Amino acid sequence: MGIETIMVKDLREKTGAGVLDCKKALEHTNGDLEKAIQYLREKGLVGAAKKAGRATGQGVVTAYIHPGSRVGVMVELNCETDFVARLDEFQALAHDIAMQVAASKPEWGSSDDVPADIVQRERDIYRKQAEAEGKPPKAIDNIVDGRLKKYFSEFCLLEQPFIKNPDQAIKDIITAKIATTGENIRVSRFIRYELGK
Repeated sequence: MGIETIMVKDLREKTGAGVLDCKKALEHTNGDLEKAIQYLREKGLVGAAKKAGRATGQGVVTAYIHPGSRVGVMVELNCETDFVARLDEFQALAHDIAMQVAASKPEWGSSDDVPADIVQRERDIYRKQAEAEGKPPKAIDNIVDGRLKKYFSEFCLLEQPFIKNPDQAIKDIITAKIATTGENIRVSRFIRYELGK
């Protein structure tokens, strides 16, 4: 049975779980929504979105120096308690995110952080490109949205494909960690240094 996007969207809205987790749950349960919700609950993936508003006053600052010492990164990853901040899996997540920043050069944390004037500039460029390509006028808005989403996946850390598993976005690995730790986790800030730049 093929899993349709609308089914994934519906499950995501009901559970707050990540897109890939919803798709996997629906595939596992042959498209049965109630069983998919139960599957996600058993895996601890329901409710991660509900934790997103909780304060994150603890965490770690992790430094990563890429072999060759030409690229260095610092990442602040926050959680709710110092207990979780000391967990090996939390420290490993911080290290993975620092490696991601070193490799993928994000400019912003998420699509919400991209200044409105830059979003509008990109929209205008994509609209002109689609018109120049002779795309049907009815399809242009969808084409612009698709290209803007691709832009975000290239320049926004949370939307980038994870370098260790490109099938998952960084926000999905954070959501999975929220589910296993039971605490809100967020990337507060990061900085990337490259020798000579």
